[in-house]
Amino acid sequence: MNEIEVRFPDGNIIKTMYGTRVESLLDHFGKQDSAIVAVKANNELLALSTRLEVNASLEPVPLGSPEGTSIYRRSLSFLLAVAAKELFPDRTLQVGHSLGHGYYYSFSDEKKPTPEELAALTGRMKELVGKNIPIRFFYLSYADALEHFTKNNQADTALLLEQQSKSMVPVNECDGFIDVSIAPLVPKTGLLSVFELMPYENGFLLRFPPSGNYTTLDPFEDSPKIFAVYKEYKKWGRIVGVHSVGNLNALVASRIIREFIQIAEAFQQKKLAEIADAIYERRDSVKVVLIAGPSSSGKTTTAKRLVIQLRVLGLDPIPVSLDDYYVNHDKTPIDEEGKPDYECLEALDVEYLNEQLVDLLKGKEIETPSYDFKTGMRRETGGKKIQLGRRSVLILEGIHGLNDKLTSHIDRARKFKLYVSALTQLNLDDHNRIPTSDNRLIRRMVRDYQFRGNSAAGTIRMWPSVQRGEKKHIFPYQDRADIAFNSALDYELSVLKVYAEPLLKSVKPTMPEYAEAVRLLAFLENFAPIPSQYVPSQSILREFIGDSEFKY
Repeated sequence: MNEIEVRFPDGNIIKTMYGTRVESLLDHFGKQDSAIVAVKANNELLALSTRLEVNASLEPVPLGSPEGTSIYRRSLSFLLAVAAKELFPDRTLQVGHSLGHGYYYSFSDEKKPTPEELAALTGRMKELVGKNIPIRFFYLSYADALEHFTKNNQADTALLLEQQSKSMVPVNECDGFIDVSIAPLVPKTGLLSVFELMPYENGFLLRFPPSGNYTTLDPFEDSPKIFAVYKEYKKWGRIVGVHSVGNLNALVASRIIREFIQIAEAFQQKKLAEIADAIYERRDSVKVVLIAGPSSSGKTTTAKRLVIQLRVLGLDPIPVSLDDYYVNHDKTPIDEEGKPDYECLEALDVEYLNEQLVDLLKGKEIETPSYDFKTGMRRETGGKKIQLGRRSVLILEGIHGLNDKLTSHIDRARKFKLYVSALTQLNLDDHNRIPTSDNRLIRRMVRDYQFRGNSAAGTIRMWPSVQRGEKKHIFPYQDRADIAFNSALDYELSVLKVYAEPLLKSVKPTMPEYAEAVRLLAFLENFAPIPSQYVPSQSILREFIGDSEFKY
């Protein structure tokens, strides 16, 4: 009873003592291309300091793996928090939106950090790296954790614990600094040598290596339009007093969440009205509105709500589905895995689309094609007949909308480009951000189950492929948009939680997707649930949970 059995990827099985730390077993993995920073035990991601208490199949998580990349970035953020707490104990450093290969940080007092302060932060982080100090993972009792975070001026973290009811709180510690543990970190600071603190706007960027690379930094690529949207929403969050999940949970507990939902929806509606106004101002030239964005960003509902706003202004918006311009299945390009690549530009009949757009702009009537997804064939007839009037404007929604190659025959002055993304301004607490990709993944998971019958495991399994497509076909063009629209709603994860948790719990420890399911479940634990009946019928959130006024 004092021994457990551990299986390794090469088939080797050993017996070891109950409570053995994972870090003592790393030699059994053999030589790796990069340092092992965590393990998967029975498909659950664990820190190396974790004690094993049951029979386990172990897999290494090297620094160069996708999970290792996430661990590196999370650990760098933790290292920065350690240094900032030591150097500026009376100031609160807050993490924000991702930008390029980095995270934006600012102080809550809104004072721009001086070059000397950034140099001091960089120097202290490098000192901690040079000392190769252990980053320990352990548990505190709930009472001890709450007392510690309250005493140490970590108010957002203490507020976050109000939603939790577990007797033990997972934490990470380094050089005397303790923070709540969201997911595993690297075992020692010496692994975090590649980073840069770069001045940016009213704060700075914590820059890190790109995915799959842990040795060098890429040149900085700015996204000013995306940052401007984030900055506006962050300011709005401060005005309404909801900048962290703890603030949101407090509204749920005090039963005034409905008022906040109304405000959040009204703010989003106001932004859509402003976009419609911008299109109207260019009504003499603009005839094609192109809407693009990553998966589950709410493009479809955004397009439908924008149509309403344009009609309010007296325009005649005509939606056109780019899906009907897919080439026949036998002409669909093949990806590197030998599967049909429906996300590349060549999967669309771009030349035919442009021919029809040119005819429309000449005043001719066209009949759109109709694509049958069951047969994988396109019919040249059977679509809708369209002719543009003086006040008409086409609405085209699809992932390639910002790529000029999609509408290469149309003059730029005749096009208006709208980029849609879910850029949540909420943080879990001052040091732990909510990734936009997590927000979209949970949206998609719920929608895929509600309307497509897909399991949570299936959505998790295909998500890396979706993200690869986004990096290739969408993100490089995001700053070519005329306007960026934020489709995130600060309350939405509290609603999605009710739908997503049962789906994630259906993913079992024997499945490879279990590690991601456990991580997302732990993430959603931080949110107080909000009933779906509070969500307005025209909300973007209805695209994912159902019962929308719109037809999809």
